[in-house]
Amino acid sequence: MTDQLKRALNDAQTDSITQTPARDDEQHFDVSESSYKTSHTAVRKARRFAMQGLYEWLVTDRRFDTTDKRSWLDNAPYDIAARTRATNAMHTVHIGYYHEMMRDIPEQIEALDTLIAEQLDRGIEKLDTVEHAILLIGAYELQHRLEIPYKVVLDEAMKLNNHFGATDAHKLINAVLDRMAIELRALEVQADTKANLRTSQKAATKQAKASQNESQTAVQSETQTDEPTASNKPRISANKTGVKRDRLKPSSATATKQAIQKASAQPIQADDLNSKDES
Repeated sequence: MTDQLKRALNDAQTDSITQTPARDDEQHFDVSESSYKTSHTAVRKARRFAMQGLYEWLVTDRRFDTTDKRSWLDNAPYDIAARTRATNAMHTVHIGYYHEMMRDIPEQIEALDTLIAEQLDRGIEKLDTVEHAILLIGAYELQHRLEIPYKVVLDEAMKLNNHFGATDAHKLINAVLDRMAIELRALEVQADTKANLRTSQKAATKQAKASQNESQTAVQSETQTDEPTASNKPRISANKTGVKRDRLKPSSATATKQAIQKASAQPIQADDLNSKDES
């Protein structure tokens, strides 16, 4: 147990003995602790513990406060945080951010509930307590943690609902935080919308060019099919035995043969011999 936690428990015991409720400025939430992890995963775990702590506070002190049963108040956010740190391994949690949410969200509950109620179609008292706690964290981050992109805020709220909430609750949470982001992060949303538009336009232009190239290729292939080229003409190979060549008709061959035999059978004339001698 750390010295800080011991001091916190001693302070809580002292307050209960003297029966003087601790003021907000006396609840020493240390939001600047550096001995604990501050990674993205550590921040996510801080949100989970804060969601559980806020849920506990909403069903106890907050409910007693709204129902005029203030004398029943006995579960302050500071005490919830102290018990959480005493009963859980918090070495992988961003303790500073956890303390910040457990301190600031209960202090700003009225203003945050007003932001949430403006985006609801029902009374905020009709919200499920888990949904209410998730929306409080999302509204707080959208309004005060401007270094966290609004898309990350929405995504982390969805993860909290997947871990703790009902199956269909993500629809309500996403709709409320999305409309809230348009008001609280107007410049960021507009810039993101323009970036998405440019990306979609580039993708559409690229797809149109690809379709045009495919159409041109199809037209060229059809043209080549309709107009025969030299490569499409049939060729006759001398090695192909299936190609038939023109032959002399039997009657023509017989007549030629008979004419040759007749010529060779005729006697040589004397005049022909004399003409040869004279030459």
